[in-house]
Amino acid sequence: MRLGLRPIRGLWRQLLRLERPRQALVAWRPGGGLLVLLLCLLVALLSSWPWLVEPSLRPGMAAPFTVRAPADATVIDSTDLEQRRSQMLPRSQVQVVDPQASEALMQRLEQRLLHVREKVADDQPRPDSLNLTEEERRWLTGLTPPRLVAWKVSLRQAQLRMLSQGVVASLSEGQLLQAAVLQLNDLPAPARSLGSRLLASSLQGRTNLRGDSFLSQRRIEDLLTRQGLPTIRVRKNDLITRQGEPISPQAFDVLEHFDLVNHRPRPLAWLARFSEALAACGVLLLVMRRWRASLEPRQALLALAMLVLVQGCKLWLGNQVSPLALLVPPTLLLSQGLGTAAGLAWLAVAAMLWPVPVQGLLAPQLGVAALVAAIAAVLAGRQRNRAQLLQLALLLPVGAVLLQWLLIQMFNLRGLETSSGPFSGSDLLQEALLVTGLLMAGLLLAPLVESFFGLLTRARLMELADLERPLLRRLSMEAPGTFEHTLMICGLAEEGARAIQADVDLIRTGALYHDVGKLHGPHWFIENQENGANPHDELDDPFASAAILQAHVDEGLKLARRYRLPRPLADFIPEHQGRLKMGYFLHQAKERDPAVREEQFRYRGPAPRSRETAILMLADGCEAALRSLPPGTTEAEAQAMVRRLVEARQNDGQLDGSGISRAELELVIRAFVRVWRRMRHRRIPYPISPRKAFSA
Repeated sequence: MRLGLRPIRGLWRQLLRLERPRQALVAWRPGGGLLVLLLCLLVALLSSWPWLVEPSLRPGMAAPFTVRAPADATVIDSTDLEQRRSQMLPRSQVQVVDPQASEALMQRLEQRLLHVREKVADDQPRPDSLNLTEEERRWLTGLTPPRLVAWKVSLRQAQLRMLSQGVVASLSEGQLLQAAVLQLNDLPAPARSLGSRLLASSLQGRTNLRGDSFLSQRRIEDLLTRQGLPTIRVRKNDLITRQGEPISPQAFDVLEHFDLVNHRPRPLAWLARFSEALAACGVLLLVMRRWRASLEPRQALLALAMLVLVQGCKLWLGNQVSPLALLVPPTLLLSQGLGTAAGLAWLAVAAMLWPVPVQGLLAPQLGVAALVAAIAAVLAGRQRNRAQLLQLALLLPVGAVLLQWLLIQMFNLRGLETSSGPFSGSDLLQEALLVTGLLMAGLLLAPLVESFFGLLTRARLMELADLERPLLRRLSMEAPGTFEHTLMICGLAEEGARAIQADVDLIRTGALYHDVGKLHGPHWFIENQENGANPHDELDDPFASAAILQAHVDEGLKLARRYRLPRPLADFIPEHQGRLKMGYFLHQAKERDPAVREEQFRYRGPAPRSRETAILMLADGCEAALRSLPPGTTEAEAQAMVRRLVEARQNDGQLDGSGISRAELELVIRAFVRVWRRMRHRRIPYPISPRKAFSA
């Protein structure tokens, strides 16, 4: 029995080794871990919410048992009733007069009457909007104050009569003018024509009516009572549902009538769904940390917060939700910032935890959305600038809409209108515009999200690697020797990363910033000493010199915080030195005092925690040694020298937490030698004339 279990145990251990992160996990603080746990619980609660508040059966779900009618009954068909109500609603809308709107229209008339009074007081004719005729002008000029007041009172009473009947905004100007003339029929011709124009202009395009939902509902109920309610006649022993078949809306009404639908919470079903969602969140976090050991709590919170938002939209919108709008933008953002594996893991959890039944058109929509989001996750990691992401944001919705249209045409899903509604070309176009808008908004907000959550997208890496960045310009101007040393290390580190399929963009950008701490005192480092004088010789204190070397790491971290470098890039500053010995100054100290502890002459670390920082440490150690090799050095000798340096750091324990394997170290060694071979290429000797000559 034990012999039979050994192969199984061996396979299990091998599987664990494969699934274990290749590098040391970054420890989370208790506060961050607690917030992550709370969001996981919130996701699980939203995903299992229907099992707490919704009935045990729903139209469209498979019947768990076969039911026959226990007695004769007449049941109201709620689906047909709701359809009738929706059809009656546009022609059953009851409107009432709104006093506030009527008061506003009366004020408009008063403004026009005030203009008329000013016109009467002005003895000089001027152009205005009244468009007075000669007869009306003479009538206005001859008006006495009492007659003017009486005319205004007549206009106000006429408008009150018109408003009491209700005025519609869409009524034409001619109809309003005709109604106003009828209201002012007792006035003389000039007063009637001018007054009717004033009334029509104050009411045109305006309404004093508002809808009354209570009266509208009563009217709909009256109409339904007159027409008769739609009913379903059920006889005893009639088959209501058959086990395994979808429950129709009519069958659900019959089950409700016989009180066969459980509306009470189902604790066991809820607990199962809650546990499933909680486990899915746990798997999501494990996958994200498996592929990104440096994952921070705030980045995990971003993924879970998006999941909370998506689950809330699913509950709120139900079957009317757009899977494309919910799944594609978050997947694209997470894939850019946290990697393709994190984006795909989030997509799998978001697509699996669907709190409403997936039926009708929602099923093929969900399949298309998952496919498009998976393509976005795969392509997002390869986009190296914002322009490529913009193209992706435009092409993805177009491809998704075309795929949906083909599926609808292929399977002829028009019969599913009762559950999801008809899906027309305009609906597809609206969905494409919605997804495009969300993706565009995501691209605009991406820099803010990257900064707040510490994400490091490929486009952000390309921007930070620009040699015109302020910090890199300072390095090139104030510490030119360090800058040239940095560029040399970039070539070695890139080739090493490419050899083992590590993140080339990350290591290139990290290599550019790894020695920025030397800006605090460039002359203390040999590559910046031009006249040959070494200030360490004048200092003559190995302990102080060791402190200066450690300071270039500490100052580099301060500069990283000041210039807001993302954490994965700032990690290159201390980890490229790790816990290495400062051998030269340790030797000086031991010559003076053999009892000196070696720990005092080691960098404070930490040691490399990723393959990229480990490669940079090796490149930093090999760069000077490779450049110092004499011209006649063979490739085998160079490789042996590099291997000795690499093994020294490996035996010192500097690479234990990096996740880099022995086979990968061998590939890195060969890559370094290839770069050295390119650096020492032969040049053709040009003949130099003994006399100075100048070309024309």
